[in-house]
Amino acid sequence: MSNGAENPAPPVVLRGDLQAPTGPVAAPRQRADALRNRAQILSAAEALFTATPHPRGVTMEQIAKAAGVGRATLYRSFPDPSAVAMALLDEHEKRLQGQMIYGPPPLGPGAPPGERLAAFYMAYLDLLRRHLPLALGAETGPARYETGAYGFWRLHVRTLLTAGGVQDPDALADIALGPLAPELYHHQLKTLDIPHERIVQALVLSARRLLNPTPP
Repeated sequence: MSNGAENPAPPVVLRGDLQAPTGPVAAPRQRADALRNRAQILSAAEALFTATPHPRGVTMEQIAKAAGVGRATLYRSFPDPSAVAMALLDEHEKRLQGQMIYGPPPLGPGAPPGERLAAFYMAYLDLLRRHLPLALGAETGPARYETGAYGFWRLHVRTLLTAGGVQDPDALADIALGPLAPELYHHQLKTLDIPHERIVQALVLSARRLLNPTPP
């Protein structure tokens, strides 16, 4: 007959914080370090993109040096300079998107389609004027049309075109967004020497004629 001494109970395995691996304990510290590094990178990169006359010539080595981080640290967060510029531009674009969704008219809901499109043109051109180096560094060629921000702008413009009764809003939405390409704005502003105010005025007039073709 067996007794307790011959068949000891299995040892109690402790579970909980005292037996937890060290990884989860270090995770908050790691996340804090990653966030701090990201903030340093974005701050230094914005200054770098703004200061250089050729934003698309900025390199990852320059960004890492300006941010005071190693290249490996930089590459863990961003694959290339355009991704850094896009992250910076995204912060500014999100503020504009919030105004378009929740703000007062005419940029926000509640105004006629033509006035909302005109207000969008004005607001986006102002964003380009303030952050053109970032826009030039981030939105290169076909990549512009693959960003989430462009999808937002396109949906907004298509919705306004539909509300205004325009034929084939799917085809016209991208055409209506064409004048907001950073390269075109830069060409008009810097090469053709057209003042910002004139570019705005021309696009506002275009928006109103497109969606309000008959004068009141």
